[in-house]
Amino acid sequence: MRKKITVVGSGNVGATLAHRLADKQLGDIVLIDILEGIPQGKGLDLLQSGPIEGYDVRIKGTNDYADTANSDLVVITAGFPRKPGMSRDDLLKANFDVVKATTAQVVKHSPESILIVVTNPLDAMAQTAYRVSGFSKNRVIGMAGVLDTARYRTFLAEALNVSVQDVQGLVLGGHGDTMVPVPSYTTVAGIPIADLMPKEQLDKIIARTAKGGGEIVNLLKTGSAYYAPSAAVAQMVDAIFNDRKKVLPCAAYLEGEYGINGLFVGVPVKLGARGIEQIIEIKLTAEEKAALQKSAAAVKELVDIIGV
Repeated sequence: MRKKITVVGSGNVGATLAHRLADKQLGDIVLIDILEGIPQGKGLDLLQSGPIEGYDVRIKGTNDYADTANSDLVVITAGFPRKPGMSRDDLLKANFDVVKATTAQVVKHSPESILIVVTNPLDAMAQTAYRVSGFSKNRVIGMAGVLDTARYRTFLAEALNVSVQDVQGLVLGGHGDTMVPVPSYTTVAGIPIADLMPKEQLDKIIARTAKGGGEIVNLLKTGSAYYAPSAAVAQMVDAIFNDRKKVLPCAAYLEGEYGINGLFVGVPVKLGARGIEQIIEIKLTAEEKAALQKSAAAVKELVDIIGV
């Protein structure tokens, strides 16, 4: 039997994600939104692409959570988008209500599902979904590190004029201005980044990575990034459904790891059929440790505001 995936929110991120999931034939897809006609129209359009693209999955757009019943995995993309000059944190209270209501519907209709949260501010929204759902911590995952790491690797590859496939790196911490790219685990074909680039140049790339989402928001004027975020989620879904045991940076609920307790923070995890199957602790430099603690403190401020 094919897997069933629900994508909550049929805006740019949700609809593009549905397209990527269909292309990879990862499962049947339900696209749900509160707006009437939008998920139905986009779902039908995607379904009609199947004979041309060669995918053979069911795609349904709906406004009724009953159609999402018994989903194996649910991705929450619904929420208000960022606008120019708006930080992710400005979205906090508006999107808290959206994620809280959405999660309650997920629990009602798909109590055995794995939940991936994309809505910003991401770490606080993942924590909201975790508290509201009552799911075990391995079944609630925040998408952030995969996207932030992709941006980091892209900027490094551009600067060095090398294949992006040769660039390996990690971005940890909260999904925002305090995110933590980790130079000590950044390599190009196994060569440490410090051997290839002066620290001043690397610091500029790290700063650009932290503001990567805002850079796109400012360019678009209306709306925010969706190609790379949807690609990041699709990679996570693929790792889970194909039980790849893939090590990816994701927002996970920490209970003492890295000296952080009771918060969703981006760290390397092993993704497999059960969701987060292992939280991997790596050795960080003193500077990286301090940056991660600062990032966790920023997440805690948001979590405290909404009381989750």
